[in-house]
Amino acid sequence: MTNAFSAYKKQSITTLTPGEVVVRLYMEAERQLNRASYYIPQKNFEGANKSLTKAQDVINALRSCLDMKIPISKNLDSLYEYFNREIVEANVKKDKAKVDALIPMIAELREAFQEINSMPREQMAAQQQNPQGITPQG
Repeated sequence: MTNAFSAYKKQSITTLTPGEVVVRLYMEAERQLNRASYYIPQKNFEGANKSLTKAQDVINALRSCLDMKIPISKNLDSLYEYFNREIVEANVKKDKAKVDALIPMIAELREAFQEINSMPREQMAAQQQNPQGITPQG
């Protein structure tokens, strides 16, 4: 039974679009930060450290996937760098407030990517050609 479940999980991951993978990574970062936020007041510093380290790994995975030829990637790279600094500092100081401040930022990015993923391909192509949403007057 475990092998069947593992095979199912592997299949579901390999059939995700790149956009869906990004959304899942954001979801995992949120999950790990929420866990750390729970562990810190419990004085479960081992659990908090483990969760914060995993969140940092997820942020690094997101960062490594950036295509720096795309203009927004530079902004995302700076944001991911900020997230990493804050996670490291939160981990060193076991600062719940720092962790809690990151969660809504990551949730907002996840929601934005979910919205992008739900766009029809034609609309995404139009957005890429005209990112400001300005329609030509004829």
